[in-house]
Amino acid sequence: MRHHKRLEPEILEAVADGFKVLAEPARLAILNVLRKGPMSVTTLIDETGLSQANLSKHLQLLHTHGFVQRQREKSWVYYSLADRSVFSLCEIMCAQLDRHVAVKRYASR
Repeated sequence: MRHHKRLEPEILEAVADGFKVLAEPARLAILNVLRKGPMSVTTLIDETGLSQANLSKHLQLLHTHGFVQRQREKSWVYYSLADRSVFSLCEIMCAQLDRHVAVKRYASR
């Protein structure tokens, strides 16, 4: 039998906050675009179609929660992924959703 480490309420709260950040499609789109590599805000606007104000709001939240990092070069700020493992989480979720849809299709026959 596997023993699971008990997570403290503070840890659970932090994990829930991280999931809340990822629960926004625009933020997932930003992370997906950043898979290509570091990008300026101007490039991210072009790639995502978001307004500058909206993009900045999402980038700030992603940065605060450790999903992206930023680097200043002269008058430009470049954003990049802080940790690519977020995509492992997305792949797990997509696989789970695929299984759920398959089960629902089978059950509705």
